[in-house]
Amino acid sequence: IEFPEKRKLKFVEKTPHPLFGIKIRKMPKQLIDIRGPEDTLTYLLHKQYGIRALQGGQLRFGHFEMMRSGINRKMNESRCFALWRIDNPWKPITKKGQGHRMGGGKGNIDHYVTPVKAGRIILEFGGKIGFEEAYPILKRVAAKLPFKADVVSQEILEKEKLGAEALRENNLNPFSFEYCLKNNIMGCKQWASPYDFLWFGKYR
Repeated sequence: IEFPEKRKLKFVEKTPHPLFGIKIRKMPKQLIDIRGPEDTLTYLLHKQYGIRALQGGQLRFGHFEMMRSGINRKMNESRCFALWRIDNPWKPITKKGQGHRMGGGKGNIDHYVTPVKAGRIILEFGGKIGFEEAYPILKRVAAKLPFKADVVSQEILEKEKLGAEALRENNLNPFSFEYCLKNNIMGCKQWASPYDFLWFGKYR
């Protein structure tokens, strides 16, 4: 087991710090940042345990602090470690003051968030510790996140991958969501969302 240099979760900055002379621009909602599955960062670097997002969502500074304090307080630093697998809050969210009339342009930046897609590993936990001991620490934190999340281990991820492959190979029913949509069975195309053609009903 390789331990990182700093074993506890690092403090996360509330706002990004741009280079001198660069102004942070306001951004549109851009909900595609949280739609659909995560394509790349779905594996565990240290092959032990972690928290995985089951839905898309946005993490604010308060959520980072909740995870950091919840795990750092419970973990034994001499034989455990934890590390972030997501970026610091970087996406600006604007808000208009209470009681303002409509119009007048986009509001001022209120806070920053980190968008997360389904399947993304949020943090990793490991060391000389078993899954039975790590599970309650991680589960308590995962339950407080603003979207559904679960605790995973390397074994769980491998079993899920094998199970999905076996299901695809042994499936005898030709009428899958993808088949029905591509062949416009019962005229279902007119009711389908553009995202249904991308992920075939698995994500919205």
